[in-house]
Amino acid sequence: MDYQNWGPRGISAPAKAELPEVPVERGMVLEDVQSGWVGAVTRVEKSGGMHVVALEDRRGKSRSFKLGFGFLLEGRPIRLMPPAARPAASGPAAGRTASGSVRVAGQRAQVAKASRIWVEGKHDAELVEKVWGDDLRVEGIVVEPLHGIDDLTAAVAAFKPGPGRRLGVLVDHLVPDSKESRIADAVMASPGAAGNVLIVGHPYVDVWQAIRPAVLGIDKWPAVPRGQDWKTGILKAFGWPHATKEDIGLGWQKLLGAVRTYADLEASLLGRVEEVIDFLTVP
Repeated sequence: MDYQNWGPRGISAPAKAELPEVPVERGMVLEDVQSGWVGAVTRVEKSGGMHVVALEDRRGKSRSFKLGFGFLLEGRPIRLMPPAARPAASGPAAGRTASGSVRVAGQRAQVAKASRIWVEGKHDAELVEKVWGDDLRVEGIVVEPLHGIDDLTAAVAAFKPGPGRRLGVLVDHLVPDSKESRIADAVMASPGAAGNVLIVGHPYVDVWQAIRPAVLGIDKWPAVPRGQDWKTGILKAFGWPHATKEDIGLGWQKLLGAVRTYADLEASLLGRVEEVIDFLTVP
């Protein structure tokens, strides 16, 4: 999606009766003819008995408009309609969780077990919760963010892993000869870790990259110049606000909102999370 080229086109609309009817979709770039406002659809909601669409421009500002006439899509006048009913394949299939597991009807969340899943940060935890949350509640497994793994050896020692108190750790950028791999090796060599701690990881700089690019409507993740904060660079490349922590958080929520099921994630993350869950739940 080319955020940089949004702008009024000044095209007059034909008679209303001739306009094509187009269901609104998230991410669709529209222009409100009357105001000249151009933005991407971020949400659609029903307010006061009518559907309202929020359009966010390339500077991150948002305005809401009533669905109907008065919009341009790719320069062509349309009548903007309420969202079309989603096919079952766009979300979890009936009777399935977002991870693809069989949904357990009437099952209450279990009391949390002593075993834990640790992930590097808040965003990792939110992604795991969105896809595997239903499964983990059934199993009584809690996901906790570490906010970095530099002190992982001390944290594991304080956790005191053992039989019935296992620990699974999901690490970003766990590749050979990296800082992360050296930390993982040191942890696994510590007393009590063998058989009770499992450290796995994905190859990405950040868990954001575990979202398949096609889900976001792009061919591949943008390259971020060396020395620049990766998340800031990604949001800058998208043309989204990126100057503050709040901007980073809002940007992540947009990305997370694109994830519906396990099929929206890269296999290199899926396999590692499933491996951790099996480790913590199989006797």
